Amino acid sequence: MITSENRPIRIAILDLNEGRPNQSMRCIRQILHEWAEDNSTVIQQTEFDVRVKNELPDTSFDIYISSGGPGDPLSTRFDDWDINWNRWLNEMERWNNNPSNARKKHIFFICHSFQLASRYFNIGVLRKRRSTAFGVFPVHMLEDGKDETVFDGLRDPFYAVDSRDYQLVQPNLSLLNEMGAQILCIEKDRPHVPYERAVMGIRFNEYMIGTQFHPEADPVGMSRHLQTEEKRKIVIESYGEEKLNNMLEHLSDPDKIMWTYSRILFNFLDSAIGVREYA
Repeated sequence: MITSENRPIRIAILDLNEGRPNQSMRCIRQILHEWAEDNSTVIQQTEFDVRVKNELPDTSFDIYISSGGPGDPLSTRFDDWDINWNRWLNEMERWNNNPSNARKKHIFFICHSFQLASRYFNIGVLRKRRSTAFGVFPVHMLEDGKDETVFDGLRDPFYAVDSRDYQLVQPNLSLLNEMGAQILCIEKDRPHVPYERAVMGIRFNEYMIGTQFHPEADPVGMSRHLQTEEKRKIVIESYGEEKLNNMLEHLSDPDKIMWTYSRILFNFLDSAIGVREYA
């Protein structure tokens, strides 16, 4: 829990987009602006270009959001930025584990950052997908997800924006249990399909949580993606034109990605400052 003590809430945004044009950063900024207004809270947000400028925040922030980004989460482990990102996460973990630090560091990992965090904690197998996942898809909630404060208000299944070439499968359940971690959700359960279901959300510990999907995505950004020739081609080749049309329809449905957009990161921010208690 963070107490304001009449000071702004300091939020660090770790940008892992490698300098490429994206909608994610716009959405994260927008969510922070909306949340601060809704809670009459003053925030100070600082962005760090992790992959291009090798920038990382120190321990002076209250809340950290680490974004998604392109590429293979396995091939960069010896890159300077990747090494430093892992050092940063280790520093955050050590800070939170130190009982003398009363003000804990709350972290949300999105997509690529979720993969890196899963690699850091060594909690499963990261591998390349058979084909790119891109679009609006249902996500199946597990029992721990139904009890998760950050998922409060979500339906089962709920809809989210998925954009990835890699996935976390074969979770190490004994290690997760030892860590006190919880698997919150998976790809929509399809028993008739022989492929493994990817893990889509994990509560790593009391202060760290992440999703393989993009909880920050809004209809405006997704519509722009689906109208580009590259993304349209990916969806049509992988799922068919009818699926593309269904995704476009989902964008105008307030019960689909707009519902997810308005819940997860808002709940995370609430829980970090104590508006909601951690489940």
